[in-house]
Amino acid sequence: MKKYGFGVDVGGTTCKLGLFQTDGTLVEKWEIPTDKSDAGKNVLGDIAKAIDDKMSERSISKDDVEGIGIGVPGAVTSDGVVNRCVNVGWGVVPLVKNMEEITGMRVRAANDANIAALGEYWMGAGKGYGSILMVTLGTGIGGGIVIDGKILVGSTGSGAEIGHIVVDEDEPEQCNCGHHGCIEQYASATGIVMMAHRFLESTGKTSTLSGDFSCKDVLDAAKAGDEIAQMTIHKVFHMLGLTLGTICNVANPEAILIGGGVSKAGQIILDELTDGFKAGAFHACANTKIELATLGNDAGIYGGVKLVME
Repeated sequence: MKKYGFGVDVGGTTCKLGLFQTDGTLVEKWEIPTDKSDAGKNVLGDIAKAIDDKMSERSISKDDVEGIGIGVPGAVTSDGVVNRCVNVGWGVVPLVKNMEEITGMRVRAANDANIAALGEYWMGAGKGYGSILMVTLGTGIGGGIVIDGKILVGSTGSGAEIGHIVVDEDEPEQCNCGHHGCIEQYASATGIVMMAHRFLESTGKTSTLSGDFSCKDVLDAAKAGDEIAQMTIHKVFHMLGLTLGTICNVANPEAILIGGGVSKAGQIILDELTDGFKAGAFHACANTKIELATLGNDAGIYGGVKLVME
């Protein structure tokens, strides 16, 4: 194993980069803007330049680098082909092939939520477990399943698309994926706000929530005892708990890790998930550990460098 590796987490606004020693030590992390112009054609070149500049700055040669691991917000096949990445502007892109040609280094790629799960499995809350299910709760819901150190990629690169499990096909609003009633529509940050508005309208109860409010406002209000906020989080996390229980009936991981921006609310989320999870999980899975992820926004770059080491 060579001394260094690079982890990259491509987002719609910025690309996060990390230089690591291959024992898992983070040497340095930084960000560059994501240039989405011209269907994102400059993104890989910008990443390559940022890595080359860092290697020059630190006098690191290619012979010292194991490779580059990249996570992107879209489906990625096991051979590194991106199948649509709307947030970046890509259609079908042979990411690994293109990046290896640009950099002259070994490259591996996967879905961003999947590599976040791999990062947590390697150096975060999943360390020491043989298998994990990770759920990222943010604007949407992402997920990753890692079993014996390997990401469940799936035949088309869309393994563990947890957010698009349909839980209510009678939902009138359409999800971004085109279906109706995906769990992402309820238990994501945007979904929690939507559900709070629905409870305000349907119950007529008074609440500290009014006008434009955020997911954090709902969670804070719930902690403070606001009835509408408590109804909201009880409903959405019961639904999410049922969903996670169903997934565990199939994958049977040792632990479930909850990450993403919404997870910053902490213990209240774990408490609210429990009843739904136990209602949805087969008795042999009912005691699966549910914990908060610990690497935060760095999980993707950790997972990227772990990916390229495999």
